[in-house]
Amino acid sequence: MPTDSNVIILDRDGVINEDSDNFIKSPEEFIPIKGSLTAIARLKQANYCVVLATNQSGVGRGLFDIDMLNRIHEKLHKELANLGVAIDGIFFCPHNPDDECDCRKPKPGMFYDISQRLKVELSSVISIGDSLRDIQAANIAGAIPVLVKTGKGKLTIKKNVGLENVPVYKNLSAVVDDILSGNFATRLSPP
Repeated sequence: MPTDSNVIILDRDGVINEDSDNFIKSPEEFIPIKGSLTAIARLKQANYCVVLATNQSGVGRGLFDIDMLNRIHEKLHKELANLGVAIDGIFFCPHNPDDECDCRKPKPGMFYDISQRLKVELSSVISIGDSLRDIQAANIAGAIPVLVKTGKGKLTIKKNVGLENVPVYKNLSAVVDDILSGNFATRLSPP
């Protein structure tokens, strides 16, 4: 059973893999960001519980179905297995933005689901994303938001709204460096 302080929530597109305005609709389009899978492996080797919380409205928009989403995630699982690790769960919202569900970020439903299923309090859980909605969902749920500059991160920084006291990192690997070195908790300003 994970403890509150060893759970890491990751957004998928833009944090783990290259993002696309046209959606990631097939395993072939799932292209890991350099160093991201190794960063996940490092977390797992240090006994962190790593879960994904990802909006996948392409399902609700009819761009791909659940079977294809599972095939995309199977590619992620296989690539991590090649590094000797596995993630602990994938939580996703398949809904359209117009569906008014509780799980689509910036709403915190996926975070609450993670908290309930893993039996952890979110106040010590680090959540890493590349967009304002990732930050908002983490904040609403009471998790610790972190922004990376990959994916939509640079655009999010440029808008500079809702990022007060949110650490900003070059990429997932840089965040993991600070987490594993013990420097994350002491960082007061973004790198």
